[in-house]
Amino acid sequence: MTQLDLRGLVPAPVTPFTPDGAVDHEALASYGRWLAGFDGVKGLVCLGHAGEGTFLTQQEQVAVIRTLVEAVDGATPIIAGITGEGTAVAADEARRAVDAGAAAGLLYPSHGWLRFGFQKGAPQDRYRVVHEESGLPLILFQYPDVTKASYDLETQLEIAAQPGVFATKNGVRNMRRWDTEIPVLRAEHPELQILTCHDEYLLHTMFDVDGALVGYGGLAPEPLIELIAAGKARDYVAARALHDRLLPVTKSVYHRGSHMEGTVALKLGLKARGVLPHATVRSPLIDLSEAAEQEIAEALKAASLI
Repeated sequence: MTQLDLRGLVPAPVTPFTPDGAVDHEALASYGRWLAGFDGVKGLVCLGHAGEGTFLTQQEQVAVIRTLVEAVDGATPIIAGITGEGTAVAADEARRAVDAGAAAGLLYPSHGWLRFGFQKGAPQDRYRVVHEESGLPLILFQYPDVTKASYDLETQLEIAAQPGVFATKNGVRNMRRWDTEIPVLRAEHPELQILTCHDEYLLHTMFDVDGALVGYGGLAPEPLIELIAAGKARDYVAARALHDRLLPVTKSVYHRGSHMEGTVALKLGLKARGVLPHATVRSPLIDLSEAAEQEIAEALKAASLI
């Protein structure tokens, strides 16, 4: 298995749409090149939550991967969110991603588990089958503790031990579990790349990780690259200053009524930064108010991002 090095910032870009709702491939290619152009960006993850991946057709998903692969011309690995509900469905999705040029996959839990939980051994089987049938290197995705799709430590360790799994994106959002489980993952699997996805708690996790796989990186790559560097240098003063500088943006994007609104806010922020021409989203997402758009723009100004 080719070992990808994601020890840095791995943005999860949004998917731009034209005003009439079609995927805007011209804007996507430009956006991908912009992100890939920053020293410290180690990969781009498309088709996840921030990318509205589950709102796209299969054909659109493949086209998004291909557009990004062509846009970065092999210089930056493109990683595909694999979100299919059933294991066989996810394996088919992974094969399509490979054909489109994806270098790895971020494998989501089966979404029925969010409500009903999972049977012992089922997540391990999902990772095994998807990798064996597609050959796609996989990132273990740890969901928040408040969901029933959050893997216990034993499950994480067993998935991490499987062929094809080379990194984990951890968003447990329970610092007691984080402080307990991350050191064990490190000790048992020292080659496993540990990436935080705590967009709203980056300072609290930045000193324990190899990098960050976050939608936030698609909006503010410059300060997040600095924050990762400060965490690796154990420079709390610098990290805290970056956190405080970004706090207005964090609040306006992620401290909202629903975490799903974060994708809408990211698009408004990218429009304000001049990176995207439009902030169109797909249902079931809903546009935010003009007041929210102004708030996001003011936050970006306060953080010296516009």
